[in-house]
Amino acid sequence: MNKVRLTRVAWAGVWRRTLGILALSTLGSWVVSELIMFALGQGMNDVGMVLALSMPTVLGGPILFYLQIKSAQLSEANRRLETLASTDWLTGVLNRRSFTSQVGRALDRNGGGALLVLDADHFKTINDRFGHERGDEVLQMLAGAIRDGVRENDFVGRLGGEEFGVFLHGAGFESAWQTAERIRTGVNALFVTSEGVAQRLSVSIGGAVAGADSSFSQLFRSADERLYSAKHAGRNRVELGGSLDEEAVAALTAAIS
Repeated sequence: MNKVRLTRVAWAGVWRRTLGILALSTLGSWVVSELIMFALGQGMNDVGMVLALSMPTVLGGPILFYLQIKSAQLSEANRRLETLASTDWLTGVLNRRSFTSQVGRALDRNGGGALLVLDADHFKTINDRFGHERGDEVLQMLAGAIRDGVRENDFVGRLGGEEFGVFLHGAGFESAWQTAERIRTGVNALFVTSEGVAQRLSVSIGGAVAGADSSFSQLFRSADERLYSAKHAGRNRVELGGSLDEEAVAALTAAIS
């Protein structure tokens, strides 16, 4: 197994814990030595004082430091494994299982937010025209554009193939629409090129705003229906629904547009 390299922050933690434990051990050694000498009716001489204060560091310091390093490496290895288990290998965003789980927990905690489902337009054509290797690069470009369009605390996941999901914490209809449009225009500014041939990228986006008791499955079903509408309305567009009634959604959509 490859040796786990510790970050600067991890090294600082190793030193802090080691020195803290040694300080407590030294203090404990001095107190115990004083009590023993007092019980024997003798005072602590200079040699005894030096031994009481130095032995914990001399004998235990190297071993303690080594154990702290191994503990930090184990923690870092576990953190990396958790990241690998929750991350899509190609795009670096959350995988479907982790995305679904995290959104579900967020909805259980506060019930607020909006779910966007994005699908790359004409992706099969891109694969056929430029090859699957360039298709993978396109997926990476899409993931980057999506991350650039959302906040740091929002969730971005790859749901499968060329389909991505975004959960916007606490977002209402208007902010969800603005974010979806920002992502759409960001993607639409990208091109895939090969041997002088270029094709502009685009995504269709369906979204739904969570109601008070929305579950992930309900929210995803609503967002997926909106995505279907966006695809059939010409692609490269946003369709958003939510807990508002249809007339209110239509009115707000028209006002924002």
